[in-house]
Amino acid sequence: MSDKTKHQKAQTRLASIVIFVTMVGWMAFSFLGGKLGLPPRFALLADFAAMAAFAWALIVLFRVWRQRQEGE
Repeated sequence: MSDKTKHQKAQTRLASIVIFVTMVGWMAFSFLGGKLGLPPRFALLADFAAMAAFAWALIVLFRVWRQRQEGE
């Protein structure tokens, strides 16, 4: 397995972990925020943080996909 393939697999794994942790954290924050009565501005902050993490993961996965398309 080449270094490029190993790097692509590592990037894909990292993006997958970020997606999973973001989703679980976002749901947990939404649940706890409602139970603790946090102001809506904190929910909006969590939403923006989750969207940024999802966007980062999408960009990473898109770059890996493009690299694999160019390598074929």
